[in-house]
Amino acid sequence: MNDRSAVEAKLKKGNSILFTRDSECLQDLIRLIELQNHRTLVLWIFDCVRIPLASFEVKYPQENRPRRAVELGEAWARGAIKMQSAKKAILEAHAVAKELNDKEAIALVHAIGQGVSTVHVGTHALGLVVYELSSLVYKLGPIACETAVRDKITYYQERLLYWQDHASRVSIPWADFLSDDR
Repeated sequence: MNDRSAVEAKLKKGNSILFTRDSECLQDLIRLIELQNHRTLVLWIFDCVRIPLASFEVKYPQENRPRRAVELGEAWARGAIKMQSAKKAILEAHAVAKELNDKEAIALVHAIGQGVSTVHVGTHALGLVVYELSSLVYKLGPIACETAVRDKITYYQERLLYWQDHASRVSIPWADFLSDDR
């Protein structure tokens, strides 16, 4: 990971987000994200968000607000509920982070909230990435995480390429703002 010194510097400063839009390791993924339409990003996010959700639930099995945010976010994308209901659930998921003293779990919760927020605006998709990668650093440490971070970025790219090729084949009802997405 070419960004190790930047990540280590952010850790020393106490930053919670250890990757950014400028992180060298993310540039290919960012370019791929920028090529996608909104619906493809939504499908990709709901595919990818399951992993940080599962990781969070292993640590905090009684905490259901992140799962509720995912469920209501999916319902919003399908047009089954209005934005306000999903937004409230997303904000409640983010609020979990304020109740924790576990940097890995805090990053996971923010990854979930940012990911689900992609339904609203596609640019939130990168939030899932930067927070989930940050959680890996907190879990494994800045040196031991290098392979895991590279593998996770490869996973994101592979899943996004899958959805780029398969999004048009998904026949589910979409919210009006996603139904004409091409």
